[in-house]
Amino acid sequence: MIKLTKSELSHYNGTDNNPGYIAYNGKIYNITDSFLWKKGKHQVLHTAGEDLTEALKEAPHGEDLLDRVPVIGELIE
Repeated sequence: MIKLTKSELSHYNGTDNNPGYIAYNGKIYNITDSFLWKKGKHQVLHTAGEDLTEALKEAPHGEDLLDRVPVIGELIE
């Protein structure tokens, strides 16, 4: 399991051959292979490389969708 700060997470934005990672509630998820994330974007609203904890509160779906995505690490201060 990896440990990343928010600054380090921002490098994993799914562009320029970088993998796409997002954070939610302190966990880091690898969304690189998700068909819902194209070139680091999800529904033109969200960008990979970010902590989406607050954004998910307003999403039309719940956090249960993250059960389909591999957890690969922890977001640290």
